[in-house]
Amino acid sequence: MNTPSPLHALLRRAVNAGGVPGAVGLVAQGDEVEVVAVGEVDVEGSAAMGRDTLFRVASLTKPVTAALVMTLVDEGRVGLEEPVDAWLPELAKPRVLRAPDAEVGDLVGARRPITVEDLLTSRAGWGFPADFSLPGAAELFRVLPGGLHPAHMPPLDALPAALAEVPLLHQPGEGWLYNTCSDLQGALVQRVTGRPLADVMAERLFEPLGMADTAFHVSAARRGRFTSMYAPADGGLTLIDSPADGEWSAPAAFASGAGGLVSTADDLLAFFRMLLAGGTATDGRRVLSTTSVRRMTTDHTTAGQRESGALFLRGQGWGYGGQVDRDRAEPWNVPGRYGWVGGSGTTAHMVPATGTVAVLLTQVMLTGPSPMPPLLEEFWRTAALTG
Repeated sequence: MNTPSPLHALLRRAVNAGGVPGAVGLVAQGDEVEVVAVGEVDVEGSAAMGRDTLFRVASLTKPVTAALVMTLVDEGRVGLEEPVDAWLPELAKPRVLRAPDAEVGDLVGARRPITVEDLLTSRAGWGFPADFSLPGAAELFRVLPGGLHPAHMPPLDALPAALAEVPLLHQPGEGWLYNTCSDLQGALVQRVTGRPLADVMAERLFEPLGMADTAFHVSAARRGRFTSMYAPADGGLTLIDSPADGEWSAPAAFASGAGGLVSTADDLLAFFRMLLAGGTATDGRRVLSTTSVRRMTTDHTTAGQRESGALFLRGQGWGYGGQVDRDRAEPWNVPGRYGWVGGSGTTAHMVPATGTVAVLLTQVMLTGPSPMPPLLEEFWRTAALTG
C-alpha cells in the first residue's frame, strides 16, 4: 500500500476534521506536478472534488488584473507615470482627508494626480485600512461594500464617479490600502480599450495561456464542476452561494478586478508559470515583457506602508496585484515569493528561487484578513518543503 504524500495527508486531515467539505491542492516544480483532490464539492456530497473543479478564487483575481494592465503598458497604450484621469476623468480632482483618522469633512487637495502605478501598487489613496472604523473607511464601504457579491454591485464603469465622492485616506502614492485599486484597474482597462473587462482579459490572458475555465461567471454547461461556497458559523458551515442560481450563474454588470474570477488549479498554474517564465506561455508565446513581470513581482512598499498594512501583509511587501515576500518570517516566506490569498479560502504563489508554484483551493470563506486559517499555513509549509 502506497504511503500518502504530505499534500494528500494534509488535505485528507482537513476534510476529515470537518473544516472544509473538500479541497484541491497543487504543487509544481518544473515539469513535476502533484495535484490532490479530496472531499466533495458541497456538504451534501453531491459530487467528488476533481482536478478540474471550479472555485470562486476571490482575491487571486488581483494578480491577473494587474497582469492585464501590464499588457497595455507593454503596448504603450498606458504609461506607469501617467495620470489616470486621462481615461478616468472623474478622478481628476480627488479630495484627501487631512489625516487618515480625520472626519470626512476635514479635507485638503491632492498634491499630485493619481497615476497608473498608484493603482497597480494599491497606493492611490482608496482602499481598506487596518482600522475599518475610520470615518473615511465608512464612506468607502458605503459606496463599495466589498465582499463576494458581484450581482449586487453597480456597473463597473460607474465606479470612478462613485469613488470621486469618497475622500482619499492618504495623498496619492503615500499610503498602501487594500483591494479598491484592483477594481479601479479593471475600470481603467475598460476605458482604455473601450471593451468589457471580461472580454479583454479572455483575449489577452486566458486564451494565450490556455485558461479555458477562468471567467467572471460559470456557464450552465460547467456548473456540474462548480462548488458551493460556505462561511463558518456556529461550529459548522452556512451556505453563501450555490452553483445553480448563485451570483456567478450569469454575467454581472460589475466584473470585479479585485475578486470576481472563477478558476481551477490548472488554470492558475498556467498563469503563475507564465510569471516564472518571465512572461511567456508554455507554447512560447509572449504574454508579458520580462520588465513587466519584474515590476509585478518586485516589492514597491516602504517600511511605513508595510507596517500600516500589517493586518493584510503580515510584514511582507506588495508588488502589482500580489504580495512579495521580503524575509523569512515563517518557513514558507522565501524572498521573492509572489502571490496572494482569496477570501473564499484560496491561495496561490510562485517562488522564483525554487521554480515552484503552489495552489490551494477550498470553498470555505476566511473569517478575516488575519489570522490565516491553519490549513492555509500548513499548505504553505508543505509546499515549501516540496520546493
